[in-house]
Amino acid sequence: MMPALPCPHALKLLLTQNALDLGFDAVSVTRPDLREATLRLQAWLDAGHHGEMNFMRQHAALRADPTALHPGTLRVISVCMPYLTTPLSEAETALTDPDRGYISRYALGRDYHKVLRSRLQQLAHRLEQHWGPFNYRVFTDSAPVLEVEIAHQGGLGWRGKHTLLLRRDGGSFFFLGEIYTDLPLPVDAPVEDHCGTCQSCIDVCPTQAILGPYRLDAQRCISYLTIELKGAIPEPLRPLIGNRIYGCDDCQLVCPWNRFAQQSPVSDFAPRRVLQSDQLVALFSWDETRFNDQLAGSAIRRIGHERWLRNIAVALGNGPPQSQAIAALHQRQDHPSALVREHVNWALRRLSE
Repeated sequence: MMPALPCPHALKLLLTQNALDLGFDAVSVTRPDLREATLRLQAWLDAGHHGEMNFMRQHAALRADPTALHPGTLRVISVCMPYLTTPLSEAETALTDPDRGYISRYALGRDYHKVLRSRLQQLAHRLEQHWGPFNYRVFTDSAPVLEVEIAHQGGLGWRGKHTLLLRRDGGSFFFLGEIYTDLPLPVDAPVEDHCGTCQSCIDVCPTQAILGPYRLDAQRCISYLTIELKGAIPEPLRPLIGNRIYGCDDCQLVCPWNRFAQQSPVSDFAPRRVLQSDQLVALFSWDETRFNDQLAGSAIRRIGHERWLRNIAVALGNGPPQSQAIAALHQRQDHPSALVREHVNWALRRLSE
């Protein structure tokens, strides 16, 4: 005689417990209605705020309808996983030291895509042990998924004015992942917005990329400029980047809710040793082979060596006119890449002013 299947409510409890066991901080279930979110996305695209991220225009139908992206989807399981492994005071120290290169906290360890995808698969396999085979597909920032909206509708948190998801007991320093599934799980209710009148994230943005509550112009965002943008960084924005060489966390660091940001139990997110000694001159000396070797398995490697040098050249140009920095820039003046040469020469002119 076959054992009885757990009821959906019992399966929901098993889901939550197993998610916590796998290092996820919270889990929710929703049957999302993405029609309004899709209209907001289209308005954002029509305004040109996506810059060169043309992939955001693609697959609109798949974003709007989970069943189009994965046929048979009845529910979306959302999970969050904290990624901080060092105190936020260390981030603030790095930002105020012009000799160091600031790297967004999420990118200091192993590529989160690999970590979350693996654990989401493990979570699904554990559910199969209780329920039997079911239809599912896992995602982590890897497909046309409106993950913040889905997580918001499922009650994981609310969308902050900087457009990131916020949680009362976890701030915003976490990754999101999803399982599209046909499991008939009970759904969760959204939570209220708790930003109130605060607009610290808007005020602190170095490039004024946050145009207003929930309105981000990616073309001005330092994360976009140092990661997504493939060409030259617009000259007027270069001085505003400071020493940020990969991403930016300013809007998160200033957020009051990140007083409650959780430390991650996942050792994969611990900073790589080579990135802990983050002196700009040393990082700028890496050739392409060393860049690829040192950053194998890192999200940073995806920007390539050329943009790595571009970003560091800007940071050096924003620092003090020290002889080491000037000598390092001179060594790259004849770099084969016109993109690198342009930013190196800009930095040298800036340091000679």
